[in-house]
Amino acid sequence: MVYRMIFNQTAYFGRGAIKEIPNVAKAHGFKKAFVVTDPVLVKTGTVKRVTDVLESAGLPYEVFDNVKPNPPVECIQDGVEKFKASGADFLIGLGGGSPQDTCKGIGIIVANPEFGDVLSLEGVADTKNPSVPIFGVPTTAGTASETTINYVVTDTAKLRKFVAVDPHDIPIVAFVDPDLTDSMPRSLKVATGLDALTHAIEGFITPGAWSLSDCLSLQTIRMIAQNLAKSADGDVPAGEQMAYASYITGMAYSNVGLGLVHGMAHPLGGRLGVAHGVANGILLAPVMEYNKDYTGEKYRDIAAAFDVPNAYTDDLETVRNAAVKAVHDLTVKLENPTKISEVGASEADIEGLSHDALADVCTPGNPRKATLEDIRKIYTSLM
Repeated sequence: MVYRMIFNQTAYFGRGAIKEIPNVAKAHGFKKAFVVTDPVLVKTGTVKRVTDVLESAGLPYEVFDNVKPNPPVECIQDGVEKFKASGADFLIGLGGGSPQDTCKGIGIIVANPEFGDVLSLEGVADTKNPSVPIFGVPTTAGTASETTINYVVTDTAKLRKFVAVDPHDIPIVAFVDPDLTDSMPRSLKVATGLDALTHAIEGFITPGAWSLSDCLSLQTIRMIAQNLAKSADGDVPAGEQMAYASYITGMAYSNVGLGLVHGMAHPLGGRLGVAHGVANGILLAPVMEYNKDYTGEKYRDIAAAFDVPNAYTDDLETVRNAAVKAVHDLTVKLENPTKISEVGASEADIEGLSHDALADVCTPGNPRKATLEDIRKIYTSLM
């Protein structure tokens, strides 16, 4: 078996990391930045914190803030035209998953204009040219878009989300600065943290996992189990650990894949507009229950990460159940919804959701092969 691992060329970590952006840009010979972000980050002053750094260094920039949650095709197309008119020669993806995914789509299409419809990027995209250079600057601790080869787009015409997988889209440099994640509201800390936990657990149990990815995934599970609840309650050091945990698990899942949790979460976002991390939080424990007999000894490690007693000595069935319960209990403690009915789903939605989930690019990475009927049953159990 041959394994491929793709990471950023360079990454900077720690408070004040964004101050390195101008130095790195100048070292690459870049002349003007195109900052892709969203209106909320403009309003909160987060964008200004980055543009102030650029201004102090005399580095020109233009801000594109027409980014919407679950970014639609049209948003990316608008960004492509704005970038081409700007005269910029590199991109800064500033935000959570939506701005960074939009940024990736812009960079890829500018470099590969034959994919200008955006829809043709679905799945393993057959692009020929690397993206316009991207600097990834996360403001949430969950998606890890700054270090992945994936991005998610919404096809608004068909009310569906799709994933593009493309090594050409990975940011060349990441700047993980916890100063930018401290100000997240509690609800966003919860949602993005549960997204990171889902990345870590799915990346750990997917059949494509191997020794190196397991090191990254398991360490992330430990970090999130220890820090997510504290971070949500305002503990600043715990929030810093969550910022790093998100990046670490991104290095793993980007290379080995995800599974049914993401496969089922994407339709909830595409059809019903449910925030991605919230959807993952609803689905993670139920899908872990569905998968538990197909995961070997790995739930022992997950249980131990959550400080379950006797994780390595109790019988395997007991430990697997305890691991599922630990994740469920954390979800409840964080006050994330646990039913899809709580986020607007009805019985009438289940058939469409199920078909979309079965077709999702993440679903084949599940350790247990899911059927349409299996997916229906899981969704139905969450009404």
